Amino acid sequence: MAYMSQEGYDNLIAELQHLESVERLKASAAIAEARDKGDLSENSEYEAAKEAQAHLEDKINRLKMTIAEAKIVDTSRLSADVVQILSRVEMTNLSTNAKMTYTIVSESEANLREGKISIKTPIAQGLLNKKVGDEVEITIPNGTIHLRIDKISIAN
Repeated sequence: MAYMSQEGYDNLIAELQHLESVERLKASAAIAEARDKGDLSENSEYEAAKEAQAHLEDKINRLKMTIAEAKIVDTSRLSADVVQILSRVEMTNLSTNAKMTYTIVSESEANLREGKISIKTPIAQGLLNKKVGDEVEITIPNGTIHLRIDKISIAN
């Protein structure tokens, strides 16, 4: 089961609809075009188009599984007392005094450019169930970071 926001769920549904209604047609058209070029036994274009279609179908199936297992989190029932999924956490790196803000989201919603990190990342795991003022040491791939939680809010 994957907990996610309504926005994340809606984005997955939109992506699935696009893949099924637009990309599938493109893949079929590419196969038909390659097939029309003659001998299929030596037609690398046809093989590439079939492979692309297989990758597309795999992606569609994975999306359907994620959607089927999704549990939408009711943000009105969340508390900003502790860090949890959909928490927006403002913190200070105590080694560098750098301020950081991350929102903890499901794996399918993670987007570092938007400051959204997967609940499965070491940083998110180290922050879960912590409170404002707590200091945590988290082991990440390039060492250990020491963070202080300055503020917790619920993502919109």
